[in-house]
Amino acid sequence: MISRHPPVGDFADDFDHTDPAWVNDPYPIWADLRQRCPVAHSERYGGAWLPVTHDLVSEVAYDHEHFTSRSVVVSERRPGPEDLPAPIGLAPPISSDPPYHGLVRRMLLPAFTPKPTAALEPFTRDLCRELLKATDGRGAFDASLEYAQHIPVRVIVKYLGFPQEDADLFRGFIRLVLEEVDLPQEEREERFAEVDEYMDAQIEDHRARPRDDLTSFLLEAEIGGQKLPVEHIRGTMTLLMIAGIDTTWSAIGASLWHLAQHPGDRSRLASEPALMDTALEEFLRAYAPVTMARLVAKDFDFHGHPFKEGDWLLLPFPAANRDPAAFENPDLVQLDRARNRHAAFGLGRHRCLGSNLARMELRIALEEWLARYPDFELSDPAAVTWSAGQVRGPRRLPVTILGRSG
Repeated sequence: MISRHPPVGDFADDFDHTDPAWVNDPYPIWADLRQRCPVAHSERYGGAWLPVTHDLVSEVAYDHEHFTSRSVVVSERRPGPEDLPAPIGLAPPISSDPPYHGLVRRMLLPAFTPKPTAALEPFTRDLCRELLKATDGRGAFDASLEYAQHIPVRVIVKYLGFPQEDADLFRGFIRLVLEEVDLPQEEREERFAEVDEYMDAQIEDHRARPRDDLTSFLLEAEIGGQKLPVEHIRGTMTLLMIAGIDTTWSAIGASLWHLAQHPGDRSRLASEPALMDTALEEFLRAYAPVTMARLVAKDFDFHGHPFKEGDWLLLPFPAANRDPAAFENPDLVQLDRARNRHAAFGLGRHRCLGSNLARMELRIALEEWLARYPDFELSDPAAVTWSAGQVRGPRRLPVTILGRSG
């Protein structure tokens, strides 16, 4: 994606997470800022802040007095309380503040226990095999466009109980919410109405024909003895669509991108299946896809910086995962890294509720890929492109198959 903003001069006082330099490779930017400006500032998006150390990111994530989660995606328009009224927010529970957040999270927990996640494993494995079978006989193809992007879309569509043929619609919705944040606000609002219209149609269909899926679960759920209002149901469905698809798609793609360039890791992971669990955690640490956002809840001083009510703050969990004060040799990917308390799924009470589902999809996607294609490489490293915005992952990933199994 081409940024609609002018190029950044100095990320310390003019950062932009849609700038091509950030999109292509943010790690040197964060490393530089850690040394000279660990809390960067920008006047873009109406005013925003960027802490880049693990300690500062953690401090913000646990501070619910000075920061609100009312809106978690930076855009050109900073919403006030009247735009996203408490306690629900736009996409509960990620947009809900305490104490309502705790009520919503507890209500959702049964839908994300190991049992419903395990129930999706056969579908996920069959899907990966189906996608890989479609590449049979081809020496090169795009691992993102033809493999990684399809897995979480179709898993989440199944989980919500939506038609599988609507997967392409979801990809368009995701681009709108997470990548096209610098579009004029009027255009974003008009297209958001399309998302709401789609979700409302699915809600009505599930009211008429209840079934065993997350949408029907939400329709039956209660908080304080009351059924959820439709805006709450719609918001949670939208959250799962956004948080459950682009993030996992990006994690799968980034893991394949790494393996395509490191034959030693590729060979080791293909021949040592017991290493998969620690390898997954290391991929998640090193290539964490998600940068969250907060709004400053009230004026206060943050380590000498004058934070003002309504300011945006980017919460870059990937930068926290590359902080040498928190991880030894943070830029080195070690598949058997023993100490790895990474922040890929967030920190604090908003830590990702669907982390087990994401791990399952990532594990099966890599297992099935390596079972069929244990040896592969990038066809052209310069042809790899990355998503812009707050979720980072390869959007084009051309690979050449060097060896196959079966």
